[in-house]
Amino acid sequence: MQTGRSVLVLDDDPSVLKGIGRLLKAHGFLAELFDSIEAFHDRANLSEALCLVLDINLNGKSGIELRRQIASSGASLPVIFITAIDNDATRTSALEAGCVDYLEKPFAAKALIDAIERASI
Repeated sequence: MQTGRSVLVLDDDPSVLKGIGRLLKAHGFLAELFDSIEAFHDRANLSEALCLVLDINLNGKSGIELRRQIASSGASLPVIFITAIDNDATRTSALEAGCVDYLEKPFAAKALIDAIERASI
C-alpha cells in the first residue's frame, strides 16, 4: 500500500529504527526516522504524517510527555507507543496520554503494520 504520506518513527535504538524503516518500506509506507526528540522537533512534519510510532523511553526523556506536548499543540496525530519496559503504570500512562495502540518490544511485524493501518483510517 503506497500511502503518499509518511509514518514518523522516533526511537533511540538505531537497530529498531532501521528495522522499522525496512518493514514500513516493504509494506509501501514512507518512513521518516528520528533518533532523538531534538531531531524530531527539528525535522518532523506532523501535518503530512499518517501517524507516529513513538518509543516511551528515549535516553532518559519521555515519549509519553512528548505525546502530551503534541496533543496540547493541537495536532491530532495518531500515536502508536512502543516500549521494551512494560508495566501497569507505563501502560496506564500511555493509554491516558492517548494512543491508537501500545506494543511491547519485541513485537510482531504484523502487529505494527495492523496498528498503522488502523491509525490511518
